[in-house]
Amino acid sequence: QVQLVESGGGLVQAGGSLRLSCAASGSISNIYGMSWYRQALGKKRELVASLPSGGRINYADSVKGRFTISTNNAKNTVYLQMNSLKPEDTAAYYCSWATWSGRSYWGQGTQVTVSS
Repeated sequence: QVQLVESGGGLVQAGGSLRLSCAASGSISNIYGMSWYRQALGKKRELVASLPSGGRINYADSVKGRFTISTNNAKNTVYLQMNSLKPEDTAAYYCSWATWSGRSYWGQGTQVTVSS
């Protein structure tokens, strides 16, 4: 069973930066897109950034200009560079990969806490 493993979360002061990583424990073929979601305590999970294969990168309005989604050359790791962090960015962050066959993979989540 292939799993996605996230890392890079932690505690940071407002204005600081973190870089999240998400790597697959095995090979996943026919990837349609890679995305990052987040879920704050008591709130619904929301899409933060998506990187569709051959498509346009999308960002939530709340993170535009501050967050950047990218992959490595092998396309087996997806990153989320988060700059100018705000307390409202505090949440558990999840990566999700989707395949053309309609299958979705999710990571276990990594906590990001931004102190004011």
